[in-house]
Amino acid sequence: MKIRTNRKRMNTILRWTQGVLFAGGAVLLGYCGFVFVDSSVFQYRQSVNLRRLLEVRDPGSHLPAIQASGLIGRLEIPRLGLSVVLIEGDDARILRRAVGHVPSTPLPGQTGNSALTGHRDTFFRPLKNIHADDIITVTTLDGEYRYRVVSTSVVSPDNVSVLNAGQGEMLTLITCYPFYFVGSAPDRFIVRAERLHSAPSSSGPGGLNL
Repeated sequence: MKIRTNRKRMNTILRWTQGVLFAGGAVLLGYCGFVFVDSSVFQYRQSVNLRRLLEVRDPGSHLPAIQASGLIGRLEIPRLGLSVVLIEGDDARILRRAVGHVPSTPLPGQTGNSALTGHRDTFFRPLKNIHADDIITVTTLDGEYRYRVVSTSVVSPDNVSVLNAGQGEMLTLITCYPFYFVGSAPDRFIVRAERLHSAPSSSGPGGLNL
C-alpha cells in the first residue's frame, strides 16, 4: 500500500513538473515572438519616418537637438547586409528595438568618437563577419557619413577607453562577445572606423577576417 501511495505521489509530482515546464516554455516562446514583432514594427515605422523626414528636409534649416529616444538615422554596412535604425540612447528598451547612440559621445558626423551599441544576438550579429576596410554608412538628417573600418578588438566591459575621443572623426561599434555565448556575455567586441571625406577605393575589403 505504501509503495502504491509513493508511486501515485511521484506521478502527480511529475505531471505538475511537466505542466510547469510546458507553461514556462510557452511563456518564453510568447515573449520571443513579442520581441520580434515589436522590433520589426518599430524598425518599419521609424524607417518610414526617416524617409519622410529626408524628403521634406530643408538643407539650409537649423535642426533641433535630438531628444532622448529620438530618431537619429540609419546605420548600414552593405557587405554584411546590415541596415538598422539608429536611436538616441542605450537603455534596454532602445537596444531591444534598434541600435543606440551612447549619449555621452558625439553624433555621427561630428568631431570626436561617436559610439553606437547593439545586441550581439539581434541587430549586431553580422559584426562577427566584419573585415578591415569595410565601409559603414550612417544617414542622418544632417547628411550621409561614410566610415572605413580600421580595427576590431575584444575588451572587458569596464574598459571605457574605447569611448576616448582620439583624433578626427571616429565611429565605434560596441556589442557583447562571444557572439554565440549563452547568457550574459563576459566581454565586448569593438569595431573602430574612421570617417572618409572622399569616395572609398573600389578595391574589395582585405586584412582582418573574423
